Amino acid sequence: MSIDIKVPSLGESVTEATIARWYKNVGDSVAIDEPLLEIETDKVTLEVPAPATGQLSDIKVNDGDTVEVGAILGSIIEGAAATAEKKVEAPTEKEVVIDKPIAEVSKPIELPEIETTKVSEVSNELSPAVRKIVAENNININEISPSGKNGRITKEDALNSLSNQASRDEPNKSSVPAENDKLTERVTMSRLRKTIAKRLKDAQNTAAILTTFNEVDMSELIKVRSEYKEFFEKKHGVKLGFMSFFVKACITALKEIPEVNAEIENDDIIYKNYYNIGVAVGTDQGLVVPVVRNADQLIVADIEKEIANLGKKARDGKLSISDMQDGTFTISNGGVYGSLMSTPIINPPQAGVLGMHKIQQRPIAIDGEVVVRPMMYLALSYDHRLIDGKAAVTFLVRVKESLEDPRRILLSV
Repeated sequence: MSIDIKVPSLGESVTEATIARWYKNVGDSVAIDEPLLEIETDKVTLEVPAPATGQLSDIKVNDGDTVEVGAILGSIIEGAAATAEKKVEAPTEKEVVIDKPIAEVSKPIELPEIETTKVSEVSNELSPAVRKIVAENNININEISPSGKNGRITKEDALNSLSNQASRDEPNKSSVPAENDKLTERVTMSRLRKTIAKRLKDAQNTAAILTTFNEVDMSELIKVRSEYKEFFEKKHGVKLGFMSFFVKACITALKEIPEVNAEIENDDIIYKNYYNIGVAVGTDQGLVVPVVRNADQLIVADIEKEIANLGKKARDGKLSISDMQDGTFTISNGGVYGSLMSTPIINPPQAGVLGMHKIQQRPIAIDGEVVVRPMMYLALSYDHRLIDGKAAVTFLVRVKESLEDPRRILLSV
């Protein structure tokens, strides 16, 4: 019986997706729930699993095609077995007949050579860009070291292999590119990258974005983390970071300044009495913002576990649509990349985003004396249509106060 492979439901307001790549070819055996292909939506990258065990009999769409929810991608013949590939096997010991003198038997037994992979037989599991590089440059794919997910060969792997091959073949070749060398490359933007670009530009065009700054002395927070991090990890099975303290500090400030946790809808202001904190995560595909839901009801350990879980899902491309919906406020940590100061862009329809930055030893004046302390600049970008300057500055001061005295977080004051 033939079973159709369909585009699954992609979440609220998402109606179409782009085929990123097929993992299987026509004729391959597949098991139920085994990933068949990868599709890319406006928000996430998803794997489409096999609806049954059998043989992939038909593929109706190609890499790069746009498909709608419910569209048929291909079909599986349920229960069918794919044609097994013929393998060259070396003769076993039982097949070796000793009917010659010992002197002749001592000669090495010659085994049939196994044919290496030809460029024309490159697997369709490779992306179109990789297949093109391999075919045009006659590269043996067995010599390429894969670095992609699940051992897949990426475009960078193929280019590195080509570069290494050129170095071996022509070690003395001038580094000046030939006239016919391609100095530019044109690629189609991914659906996720296009959505990121559109949303950020829409935010600039719609909201009256303003940024206010402050700085926080991280001494006490670093001290608390250093004192309890080993005990914390043994008890809760997760590392103690700074992000959970920032989440708690923001929630304290959001409760005092509710307009930062609100949004504008037409001529109305919607105040939210729940606290879903988005935590920006950088991935190879682009920036995504998974949400820690009801963060005000979680203890520090639970927040750290949820952030670790969402971060891993983001890097592995496993985030679902629901993981990124209904955020009320966002925290972005550019400090992990070395950023000293920035002006983050709000994530619509939210009204504010907090930017964390690099912790840096700096001289500051305390009680008339100059001392060196680990300092971090904080930036709050906010929608000035909804949030006045006084409210924004007060919010940032409350965050600073909580972080400089972590006991306030534990006592919710």
